[in-house]
Amino acid sequence: MGIGGSIFLIAVGAILAFAVEAELGWLSVSTVGWVLMLAGLVGLILTMWFWQSRRRAVVTTAAPAQRAVPVQDDRVVEEYREVRRPGTGV
Repeated sequence: MGIGGSIFLIAVGAILAFAVEAELGWLSVSTVGWVLMLAGLVGLILTMWFWQSRRRAVVTTAAPAQRAVPVQDDRVVEEYREVRRPGTGV
């Protein structure tokens, strides 16, 4: 519903509940106003709750990648690799 819609419902409900003196047969305008104010208040509370939960920042750190070390006969085998750029002549 949003904050704007909730405030609108509260305002219209307050106008109907406190400023309008009318009875439309089986429908009480004052009761409709109170219901609208209640719906606006519930909408406002829910909107604020969802906005609060959405704004929480989640910070994660990536675990460093572990390098697999080859083992042969209970000895660690070191691997050496030399990379040369083409055209350097070294």
